[in-house]
Amino acid sequence: TGVGFFIHLYSVNYMEEDSGFARYFSYLNLFTFSMLLLVLANNLLLLFIGWEGVGLCSYLLIGFWYEDEEKAQAGKKAFIVNRIGDLAFLMALFLAYSTFGTLNIDSLKLLSIAPDQFNTLTLITILLFIGACGKSAQIPLYVWLPDAMAGPTPVSALIHAATMVTAGVYMIARLHFWYVLTPLSLTIVAIVGITTALFSATIGFFQNDIKKVLAYSTISLLGYMFLAVGCGAFTSGIFHLITHSFFKALLFLAAGSVIHSLHGEQDIRKMGGLYSKIPLTHIVFLFGTLAIIGIPPFSGFFSKDEILWLAFNRHPL
Repeated sequence: TGVGFFIHLYSVNYMEEDSGFARYFSYLNLFTFSMLLLVLANNLLLLFIGWEGVGLCSYLLIGFWYEDEEKAQAGKKAFIVNRIGDLAFLMALFLAYSTFGTLNIDSLKLLSIAPDQFNTLTLITILLFIGACGKSAQIPLYVWLPDAMAGPTPVSALIHAATMVTAGVYMIARLHFWYVLTPLSLTIVAIVGITTALFSATIGFFQNDIKKVLAYSTISLLGYMFLAVGCGAFTSGIFHLITHSFFKALLFLAAGSVIHSLHGEQDIRKMGGLYSKIPLTHIVFLFGTLAIIGIPPFSGFFSKDEILWLAFNRHPL
């Protein structure tokens, strides 16, 4: 909500000349509501309603300028890819309810698992992780996130910073009491996380669109978070989720300032020497960059270093 407040504030000026100003803010507020519902829910069904809510809002906001066919297609792509993950999440909910008779998280935490239920629990946790792969853009369901740049830049900041793309990490950390009982699921989470982190960072090297570079870096950092929770370091994963939300929102809002200053230009090959024109944007962008690459004493150093250290010490392979 803290980061979301500043994105709302930034959006007032950024979108003031847009004809869809009121529609934009109604979507943004619905997004915030859904995000809070997801985070504050005390049972998996309510969490899933929030989960679907942020998915709906991301579709509405990514395809905000739906008159442009390419941007409308990007919104549809995000919606369809997320449905694949959501189907797996829904199957996990049905299986959990039929096995344990409740979806209340506190009640599930107190349940003792019978020996014959461990295979079912492993299947539930894997299905939940497939849902997380859709929402949090992990291999192979990462394809929608780079196209999510089609929406207004403050939307990109909110989607990448808020508990929307990071909802999968949050969900696994919230259900840690299941995942610690299913080492196979944790191993899958860690392997997919580290593979996504390396793969998407490599793709990011070859992007020319300033927002797509940041998008692929988000997918990579989400891989970091999944590596953390996959190694059982749930606190470190959530710590990185928090630090990432701040510096990634900063980077996207600064990128929006650059794009605005260059009258809509997003090709980084046509940028340079902007310090003399927009010095404040230059300084905050530099701070965000130092944080994301993990230079001490910026926050990214503490969260990334902790994940790498814990992964080195606790790797499940």
